[in-house]
Amino acid sequence: MSSNQATVYVVDDEVQIRNAIGSLCEETGHQVRLFASTDEFLTESLSDGPSCLVLDVRFPGTSPTGLELQRRLAESGVPIPIVFISGHSDVRVSVEAMKRGAVEFLPKPFREQEILDAIRHGIDRDRRRMEREDTVRGARQRVETLTVREREIMLLMAEGLVAKQIAAKLQLSEVTVKVHRARMMRKLELRSPIEVARLIDSMAQETARSAAGQSQA
Repeated sequence: MSSNQATVYVVDDEVQIRNAIGSLCEETGHQVRLFASTDEFLTESLSDGPSCLVLDVRFPGTSPTGLELQRRLAESGVPIPIVFISGHSDVRVSVEAMKRGAVEFLPKPFREQEILDAIRHGIDRDRRRMEREDTVRGARQRVETLTVREREIMLLMAEGLVAKQIAAKLQLSEVTVKVHRARMMRKLELRSPIEVARLIDSMAQETARSAAGQSQA
């Protein structure tokens, strides 16, 4: 599948609803995969591109419930946005789903525009996540090229220290600090101390998001 085209996964045991959502998504230009149960979905290899999962809450037989699938995906580190749909009005379940990060919880029957808006929101969320991860991944790769001294200077710059202060803290000459700083900035492709601080902050935020997702699971 194209990494740029969004994929919508629809998991619902009601064939009419499953097909109707699938047709709507295809009309809006998305790739679509349809599943009658959560067991079927669990055998699927997910697309590398942006995606969204439209997921019913309840399934007959021994298939995992929607909430159980949501939990399993989180535990496995699969951050696919989920739009829940349900033919049953259950406040407790809807609250639990939203607390765990669901995009939306729509009771059946829902309007076409409601489900399309929710799916678009989920895909947009996934695109933003992927962009953040790409940015941070590139930043981490560049940081790995730094020497130990350059990393020290980078962190001190992020704290707002200037060359003279860094030199005093590391017991180096100011000229030496400026040489290391210039090399560090070239490697990171940055131009100012503000950009250095933003880089460190973005990496810290992404690490925090990952840790929060694992804790939530």
